[in-house]
Formats: sequence, structure tokens, C-alpha cells
Amino acid sequence: MTLTERDPASTGSATAGWGNLWPHFTRLAADRTPVITRGEGTHIWDDRGRRVLDGLSGLFVVQVGHGRRELASVMAAQAAELAYFPVWGYATPPVIELAERLAAAAPGDLNRVFFTTGGGEAVESAWKVAKQYFKLTGRPLKHKVISRAIAYHGTPQGALAITGLPAMKQQFEPLTPGGFRVPNTNIYRATEHADDPVAFGRWAADRIEEAILFEGPDTVAAVVLEPVQNSGGCFTPPPGYFQRVREICDKHDVLLVSDEVICAFGRHGSTFACAKFGYQPDIVTCAKGMSSGYAPIGAMITTDRVVEPFLRDKTVFPHGYTFGGHPVAAAVALANLDIFESERLNERVLANESAFGATMRKLLDLPIVGDVRGDGYFWAVELVKDKTTKETLTAAERETLIRGFLPKALFDNGLYCRPDDRGDPVVQVAPPLIAGQAEFDEIERILRHTLTEATALL
Repeated sequence: MTLTERDPASTGSATAGWGNLWPHFTRLAADRTPVITRGEGTHIWDDRGRRVLDGLSGLFVVQVGHGRRELASVMAAQAAELAYFPVWGYATPPVIELAERLAAAAPGDLNRVFFTTGGGEAVESAWKVAKQYFKLTGRPLKHKVISRAIAYHGTPQGALAITGLPAMKQQFEPLTPGGFRVPNTNIYRATEHADDPVAFGRWAADRIEEAILFEGPDTVAAVVLEPVQNSGGCFTPPPGYFQRVREICDKHDVLLVSDEVICAFGRHGSTFACAKFGYQPDIVTCAKGMSSGYAPIGAMITTDRVVEPFLRDKTVFPHGYTFGGHPVAAAVALANLDIFESERLNERVLANESAFGATMRKLLDLPIVGDVRGDGYFWAVELVKDKTTKETLTAAERETLIRGFLPKALFDNGLYCRPDDRGDPVVQVAPPLIAGQAEFDEIERILRHTLTEATALL
């Protein structure tokens, strides 16, 4: 059964040149994937005229929705004025203004902004700056990074070494040395303190100190954590978790990096999610929602303490990107943040997150749904074979459902979202921040229909 609407203005299939494209994270031997031709608000259309709800904001990116002509106008105006100039020893007005605005929005003294073109580059930059920071301050052995199991932090060689997904790294090893893993905060699968979130949070945080002590505090430079872990399915922080992590980092002089590539810019109802969850990082990495995807831009933001040794005479951070701080991207990011303020999108997320969660949790009555978890506009549905035992899907069943049936069936039924089994199998949803109850209901309806169909395949 197909639940989509068709666009009568569609002119047919845009397949010319398909054999020349190398899609990302995609099996090249697979059938032709959908070709997306336009977007408006919370919906997208493909080249066959199908209207589909964008339940993932593109890729956790399009916060203000598709088709915002005011953003396109800003981009055109900036390109006409100055399309490009590097920030290698120079600056442009939109880059200066955006840095000031991000620093003002960030908590504490996160005041220095290093621009990149995406999230992986921001994480790569954070590790580099942490290494050089400790060299400049007389502790050159501090270079290792602690991150969490199943966490994804990007694909550059350094960021990939921080990523906690072995299958994503095997084809590219050996990687940058120095990445080490600790347990994540998936309380649904917890083997200890599963009935006590506070105790579980303390236990999970203490594993970070255990790893630092095992490796040697004089060798560990940073702990890199997402406020809500994406890979594995929206693992939220237990009460007190980040406060304990902050204590551990302070105790052992380790920098705390808040990887907010997904979580920043309204996904959880605040400009930076660390503020919502009550902790002060030394470095923030961000991207995606900064421009709502209208132009590629990311950033690493550091505290005054971290940048201080770089301010010394003749000191240079020998790192950068050709398109980092692109003036067109900076201009559209500023306009995007204007929309956040004028439409009060952070407040909208906070006002609607309980209703979104309640709507998603209706799916718990399905036999295939073991858990529904998340925060803000960022939710995951974990799929199981047995709700009582929490038995997960076999490798063959994952192949059938996660990579076979679900992506096409969900799209055909009118919903673009993310079936994922980098940890236990989940379906993730993260709609644009302009979405409301009508979109929540549409997401739940299509998920219910499609997951009911999926149950028959087990």
C-alpha cells in the first residue's frame, strides 16, 4: 500500500548520468535510489512526483524547513558582493559577525570560533587543537581521546579514530592512533543499574575515569561526547551524567569536547545542547543546523582557557580548510539564526517535545517495537524480535529489514527517515523544527503501518 501523494507538476524521472554518481554510504550495486527534486516546508518531492514527509531534516540538518526563499536571497546577495575569500590570515564581514554571534550564544567562555565546512572537520580540528594545546602548555604526552562505544564522530582519519563503530573503520585501518572507547548511556540495554537512571549515569561516567586512569592521565587529552548519542538510537544522558564527567575531566586535566554536530541549533530546544543538559565543555563542535543545510558550514568553538596559549607571540595553529568560513555560508547561517529568533524555534521545540515523545511512544504497542527514546525533535524506535526478553534481530533479519524492506517501504508510504543498525536496529526520526502535531501524527501513522508490515517478515 502506498500512502504518498503525487505532484502533478512532475515531469518524469531524472536518471541521466546516474551511472556516474558515487553516492555516500550506499551500495553501488543497489538499484537506483530516489532522486529528490524539490522541498517545501516539512516535505520533499522526488522525480516521480511523490510527496514525502522529511522526517530526518535531510540528515538532521534542515531545521527551518525546505524552500526558504529568504535564505536563497541572502546567499545570492552575498555571492554578488563577495562570493569567496579565505580566512587564512584574512576575514570577511559575515564571518566576523557569525563568530561573534556564536560566541554570544555559547555557554560560559566559549568565545573563539574556528570555522570548517562540516562536522567531521570540526571534530578533526578539536582533536588537533587539544593535542597542540597540551604541547604548548608543557604536557606533550597528552594526545589520546576517550569516546563512547557505537558513537559516530565523522569520517576523516582522526575523527574516524574517535568513532566507536568498528565496522566503519575496518576498511581504512590503520587509523590515527589514540582513540579509546567506554560504555555509552543506553539504559535500555544496561546490564547494571537498569532500574536506577542516577546510579546508571554515575556508573557510565565512572567508566570514563577508569579509562583515563588505565591509559594514564598524562597521556589523555580529551573526552569527546555527544549530548544525545546519535548512533545506536538517541541515547540520552542519565541525570547527573555530564556533571560527573565534568568533575572527572577537571580532576585529570582532560578537555571535555561536546560534539554537537547534530544536537546544536535547536534540535533539543537550545542553541547548544550542553546548556540544556547543564554542563560546560571546553570545546564544542557543530555544523548541520547552523545554516539549516542551505550552505555547508561547521565550527569548533573553544574556551578562553584553550585558546590562551595560541595567543602567544609567533604561535600558529597549522590547520585549516579552503572553504572554512566561506562568506556565502556565513551569511546564510546568520540569516538562518535570524529565523530561529523571529520564529522562536527553540521555544517551539521545548513546547512540543513532550507531545512529540508521547506520539512516538504510541508505537510501543507494536510487537516489533522494544523501546522509544529521545529528546527534543530527535527520537528513535528500537526494533526487537521479543519485547519481553529484548531479543534483537539476527544478522539475516537486519539485512532483510534495515537494508532491504524498511528504507523503500517507508519512502513509498510517504516518510523519509533513517533505519539504522550500527548498534541495535532502530528507526530514527528528526523532523524540521517547524513541524508540529500534524507532522508528528503523520510520522506515527506511517511508521505504524510500515512496521506492522515489517513484523510479518520476521
